[in-house]
Amino acid sequence: MDTAAVYREIIKKTILSYAGLRPSHGDIRLDPVFDETRDRYVLMQTGWDREKRVEGDLLYILLKDGKVYVEYDGIGHGITDDLIGEGIPEDNIIFSFLKKGEGGTA
Repeated sequence: MDTAAVYREIIKKTILSYAGLRPSHGDIRLDPVFDETRDRYVLMQTGWDREKRVEGDLLYILLKDGKVYVEYDGIGHGITDDLIGEGIPEDNIIFSFLKKGEGGTA
């Protein structure tokens, strides 16, 4: 299996594990959204908490040129350790949300 296919499966497995969790408060649904054609992987949150609407990304990851780009990570402890633990090398994970020179790799 090629590297992109392996990374793709690791990313999907990890996001699905988060999607199975339930937030500790509110009535919030976690929805995984996978676009394998463009290699975009998202975990959305949607629902209500204390009479306020909750919506938006919890995770947004893209796979490009053999690297995993973490565009957004709203998970409390971060997804990076999970990805590394599943076999993605640390130097193949890029934090896109950090400016260059601020430690853009894991």
